Amino acid sequence: MTASAAPRPPYRIETLAHLSGATVRTIRAYQDRGLLPRPERRGRANHYSDAHLARLHQITDLLDRGYTLASIKELLDAHDTGRGLGGVLGLVAEVDGPWTDEEPARVSRVELTARFGGVPDDTAIAEAVALGVLEPLPGEDDVFLVPSPQELTAAVELHAAGVPLTAITAHLRELRYQVEHIASRFLEFTTEHVFARYLDGEHRPTDADAAEAASLVRRLRPLARQTVDAELARAMRLFATRHLRRRLGSGDPVTTPDKTRSVAIPDGTMQAVERLVGAEHAAAFLTLAAEREVRARLLDELSSSSLNSNNVGEHA
Repeated sequence: MTASAAPRPPYRIETLAHLSGATVRTIRAYQDRGLLPRPERRGRANHYSDAHLARLHQITDLLDRGYTLASIKELLDAHDTGRGLGGVLGLVAEVDGPWTDEEPARVSRVELTARFGGVPDDTAIAEAVALGVLEPLPGEDDVFLVPSPQELTAAVELHAAGVPLTAITAHLRELRYQVEHIASRFLEFTTEHVFARYLDGEHRPTDADAAEAASLVRRLRPLARQTVDAELARAMRLFATRHLRRRLGSGDPVTTPDKTRSVAIPDGTMQAVERLVGAEHAAAFLTLAAEREVRARLLDELSSSSLNSNNVGEHA
């Protein structure tokens, strides 16, 4: 027996649906919204071409990247009027591409149990799935995809050092919030000073603009991680040294920082401060505010004492 040859255009809508992976209903909906050109009418039948198939693949790719149908229509309209789409799609691919050289790995439930002390913990696995540290694989109940093996290894080492899994997941949530804030600020910074001239929000970028912006993404992509690595190393050395000095009771009184205490602050107050100055500056802001209040009260006391002394002198 010989394999049947692949169908060639023109296609009927059922064949187009089969080749593209879309349903007949979806194809017709795309036509109604202007995303897909109308087919050629031959007699009583509609005929579709390879251009329709390519357009369906483009739409699917953009949907997978998180674009809405409305934004896809704008992109495709730009392409159809000669304003270019290749550069924009290249920029999309560059931004959506991997931001790390780390390769995902697979791990079984049995391997996870062995790496975390040999005691099965379905609750911990569910927490890891919720955080995206583990991703279930369809059709494989006891195997998971690990997007970042380094992150999983860090959790294994922390657990082996005596840190409970609940504390590890809580720390990861807090860390993720802080890192997402840093990423957001870095994106705002580069958008304002670098990408604004390509993506001004008022005009669709030309093919050349989008291609140059994609090239800049490739060049600037490592900078955020390199900067954070350097600053984290500096901060870890600074605070680890201070912490060790406090624990050992060493260090001269000039350079050793004051003893610190933990103070409970209402969530509403902390959130308001973080919105005002950013999460990374919240602790310093609260410290300065407290010091300013202490100084103000000392000045009030001194003023009151001075006035009382003057009054006593006047009545003596």
